[in-house]
Amino acid sequence: MRVAAIDLGKVRAGVAVSDELGLMAHPRPPLDGRDLRGLIEALRALALAEGIERFVVGLPLDLRGGEGASAQRARRFAGHLADATGRDVELLDERLTTVEAARRMREGGTAAREGRARIDGAAAALLLQAWLD
Repeated sequence: MRVAAIDLGKVRAGVAVSDELGLMAHPRPPLDGRDLRGLIEALRALALAEGIERFVVGLPLDLRGGEGASAQRARRFAGHLADATGRDVELLDERLTTVEAARRMREGGTAAREGRARIDGAAAALLLQAWLD
């Protein structure tokens, strides 16, 4: 089963897709997070083109596990995505995935400017890999 993870941000949405065996997460270029209808349409097209059967959407909880406005936005988005694609959509705690992605990229020698362009996909890949594991 192929799965895609979404790290929903206010400006960009990070995307990662599992390999055909469901073992590894691979980041994709970010999508525009400002246009939710366009984002959902792009994800619907991705699901059709790549045989995505399930989406995992990051749920941005605060450090105590509470839900703020961003978590409510992610819940609404997940519902719209499920309705538009007909795929199962699961929410998964994404606390500190962006921090961890940034740390790993720095350790790998990625420059800060280049890292900003790739951080969202890396965070989505961490989210998806956690779900796959």
